[in-house]
This record gives sequence, structure tokens and C-alpha cells, in this order.
Amino acid sequence: MSHKPAIIFDLGKVLVDFDYGILINRLAQRCDRPVPFVARLVDQSPLLMSYESGAIDTPGFFDAIRTATGFPGNLDEFADMFGDIFTPIEPMVALHQELRAAGYPAYIFSNTNPLAVRWIKRQFPFFSRFDGYIYSFAQRAMKPDPVIYEVVEKTAARRGPDLIYIDDRAENLVTAKSRNWRVILQSKPERTRAEVGRMTDLAIG
Repeated sequence: MSHKPAIIFDLGKVLVDFDYGILINRLAQRCDRPVPFVARLVDQSPLLMSYESGAIDTPGFFDAIRTATGFPGNLDEFADMFGDIFTPIEPMVALHQELRAAGYPAYIFSNTNPLAVRWIKRQFPFFSRFDGYIYSFAQRAMKPDPVIYEVVEKTAARRGPDLIYIDDRAENLVTAKSRNWRVILQSKPERTRAEVGRMTDLAIG
């Protein structure tokens, strides 16, 4: 290869862990609604998919939540509740730092939403150190739609095996494999780190 491959990181369950149960329980308490009702509304729900695909914006998402639950707070309060479900996956944050120090370009490629991005950007300094960001809501397309993988290729200025892609969902890797990207299914951070080490000249400690 004439240049180093780009490392493409999924966000949730790869660089940051998350627990929608935290949001669901807090929202249920504030709204006096049953936990299962709130869970159906926000955890991988059609409403959340509409938000993450860019079909609705943040005020529209909040209005839908408030209408369904009777949430008494404002958008800023909801945004803090919605964001406070994330924690960094430290071995993966360290991997990105090691790759960056070795001159590997790295990108975030995520099915996500503006509230999550705003919170993570504000809370976790590592997030600002990537070379680029490809978000489903901004592209109005979600993995595994091939259209958004084309955006990654254009953004990274690389194709095929010059892209190493890490994701925790096997279905998202299928499209990448069809485009001849090299892929890693994340199950444990240590295993991912070892796989990246095998695919690069990086000595993983």
C-alpha cells in the first residue's frame, strides 16, 4: 500500500458503551409512566430510528417524547438525561490514540443522533481527535445501506482493503465486506486491539 489504511470506528459499543435503561428509568420516574412503555418509545424504537435517519430533527424528537410521556421538563433537561447513558470504552480509546500517534487516519462511522453526538463531544475529549465523522442523521441514511458506505470512502479517500472497519453488529459488516473493506467484529476490546495489530504495523501492548 502506498499509504496507511484508514481505521473506521463505529461509535456505540465500540468507542463508548451505553445503557438506555438509565434513560428509561429516569424518564419513567419523571413522567409517572411504566418502564415498559418508556422502553418501547426510546430503545431502538421506530421513533429513535426516525431521529437517527434524519427524518425528524431534535425538536421534533423531543416533542414526540413529551407528547407520548408528558415529560414536564425542557429540551435541555431532556438532553442531559438522554446523553448521560454513555461511558468510554477505555481500551478502544487508547487504541485510537496509539493509531493516531503512528500516523493512521481514523474516522467515526455511526448510526447516531445529534443529542448523542453533542453529549459525547462535550464529555469525552478523545472524540474531537478523529479525522472525520460520518453520521446517519447527517447523511439521511443508515448502516447497512451502501449509500452511507460510499460517503465513508469519499471522506477517507480510500477504498477496499485500505479501509479497516470495526463494528459490533455483524449486519453492518456485510456491506463493508461486499466493498472489500477489511472488517473486525467487536466482541471484546482486547480481541479488537489484537486484530488491528495484525492488520497494521502497530505493536499493540
